[in-house]
Amino acid sequence: MLAAAALGWRAVRLQRRLQRSERDRRRAADELNRRLSELFSLQELSYILSGSLQLDRIVEQVVRYAMRFLEAKGALVALAADGEAEGGEDADRRRLRVTAAEGTLGPLRGGSIGPDDPGLIARSVTGERVELVHSTDGEPTPLMAGIPVAAAAAVPLRAHGVLVGTLVIADPRDAVFTPEDVRLLSTVATHAAIVIANARFFEMVHHAKEQWETAFDALSEGMAVVDTQGSIRRANRSLAAMLDSPIPSVIGLDLGTALLGQSPALVDLLAAARRGERAQPLVLRSAPLGRTLRVNAARIPSPEQDASVVVLVEDVTDQQQMEAQLIQSEKLAAVGQLVSGVAHELNNPLTSIAGLSEFLLEQKELASKDRGHLRVIHEQAERAGRIVRNLLTFARKGPAEQARVDLNDVIQRTLMLMAHDLKLKDITVEKVLPATIPEVVGDRHALQQMVLNLLNNAAQAVADNKPGQRRLICINTSFDHRVRMRVSDSGPGIPDEVMPQLFTPFFTTKEPGQGTGLGLSITYSIVEAHGGRISVERPPDGGAAFLVDLPPAPPTPPPTRDAAGRELHALPAAPAAKRTILLVDDDPAVRRMVKALFGREGHTVEVARSGQHALDLARTRAYDLILADARAMTRDQLFVEQLVELHPALKPRILVATGDVRASTEEALAHLGLRYVRKPFNLRDLRDEAAQVWAATLS
Repeated sequence: MLAAAALGWRAVRLQRRLQRSERDRRRAADELNRRLSELFSLQELSYILSGSLQLDRIVEQVVRYAMRFLEAKGALVALAADGEAEGGEDADRRRLRVTAAEGTLGPLRGGSIGPDDPGLIARSVTGERVELVHSTDGEPTPLMAGIPVAAAAAVPLRAHGVLVGTLVIADPRDAVFTPEDVRLLSTVATHAAIVIANARFFEMVHHAKEQWETAFDALSEGMAVVDTQGSIRRANRSLAAMLDSPIPSVIGLDLGTALLGQSPALVDLLAAARRGERAQPLVLRSAPLGRTLRVNAARIPSPEQDASVVVLVEDVTDQQQMEAQLIQSEKLAAVGQLVSGVAHELNNPLTSIAGLSEFLLEQKELASKDRGHLRVIHEQAERAGRIVRNLLTFARKGPAEQARVDLNDVIQRTLMLMAHDLKLKDITVEKVLPATIPEVVGDRHALQQMVLNLLNNAAQAVADNKPGQRRLICINTSFDHRVRMRVSDSGPGIPDEVMPQLFTPFFTTKEPGQGTGLGLSITYSIVEAHGGRISVERPPDGGAAFLVDLPPAPPTPPPTRDAAGRELHALPAAPAAKRTILLVDDDPAVRRMVKALFGREGHTVEVARSGQHALDLARTRAYDLILADARAMTRDQLFVEQLVELHPALKPRILVATGDVRASTEEALAHLGLRYVRKPFNLRDLRDEAAQVWAATLS
């Protein structure tokens, strides 16, 4: 019996041992299956994460798989805000942004969590391990302010010692996190942190690359990266536009050939840049492009011995044209000052020649032959005076005038100015200028500039005509509610591609140095400023025609008449009295002419030796007229200025003779309130001005 009992007990123990072994085997099998499942899940997650570098997609997959692994009701990933994930004393106390959330935590997506938030999420970023919370007394635990949960786990996401964010799992199965769950969560977090950090780094590099490419393409200058053979490896849009090709077509081209043709200077510049030398930029004329380019190059740092070079190409054609125009303007200003000074010196002898010849022509006892010679002298002196006035017109500086202008007279004067040059070029000018054309209102000097520009343009067009082809310019005026002028030529005409840019500043079809491209644009501005219009035609028989129309001047008001119908004059006629005249002029010929003119009429002319002498005479004697040269000086001041200061009562008796038409001179005389007459003046002008002075003093 005892033996049977012992055997039975052994059998029971063996059975229990077998049962325990079976349970252990099953437990081991379950654990193995669980581990295999986790392994496959992690492998699947790794595969999914490695297939994308898009941060949003990565965090969504991390949240989704973490929920599935732990059979949780909710999960989220909160990332440190951009620029706040590195360094500093408070690197772990950063504001977090919920980038992805699923399940019960889905409504938190897009929210932010401050470093002072009392919940689990904010606390988790300060630790190194998984932080667990579990409600043991039925009271929920705050995940973040206002968001309670029964159980949750949060693990900081760190990669390379830098905080990336935190992964949070809420309400797992059975509301409990097993050690295996914690281990799995840590594994997922470690892998996810590395992938998220890489994705962020990729985004940063991609963003920097986009910024660089945007800046590269936004440059107005052409830019290219050139290899050791001189071929273009990379080019921006400006360079492609400069070469008139799309960017893909530019890649691989030889930079020197594409830009400049054969250019040893560019080859030397690139070689110097590869050696790391700081070479001076080149300014070269590009024959293929028809433009002037400034080219600079610098070596791109590289461990290779033969490094690539970055080349900057700038189109400086317009800049050079503007610089040339500025230089030309400065030259013209200098010429203008020279002309003004020379004109004053020329006007003095012309005044005496014209005045004395006219004075002699008034003598009745002259023989007809002598009278003819004197008439030629007088006409040529007046002609020389007109030439000087025309030169001064273009040297003149100052504000635009508004006065009634005879357009036909402007055309005649301009043709006279150009006559010699047109004759040398064998250019014929045909003109039709009816005397019935009304005046226009404007600046005479600007209108003369307009006519000169149009005639110059026509002259340049016909100058290129072939031998045997007539060189003809036609200019005519007409009136049809507006004053019209037409300037046509027999030149080659205007090509279609040039027409849209004809009045564009700095646009020119001439070779460099042959024109500034400003003539027609200035003409356009002048016409527009005068309320007019300018257009261009291409006549059927060839050449070009420019048409200008301007508004006519308003009618001149009729003269004022008295009750008897007689015309009233502003000033009464000067009585035939004997006058005393003080003449202040250092030119002996002018003094002789003035004394002869007024002396014959019975007036007394006293001549001052200098400006200071004239002041002394004006202080001690009474004069009916003081005729003074505008440039007459006292010790340190213009004579007329000091005379007005010392004797303001004499101002109505002063008449200034000036051969200078600079705006500053006229402004000074106007400021002083003085009448003036221009040199060279004729006897009639001088008599009329003197009579008006005497009449004004009587009134």
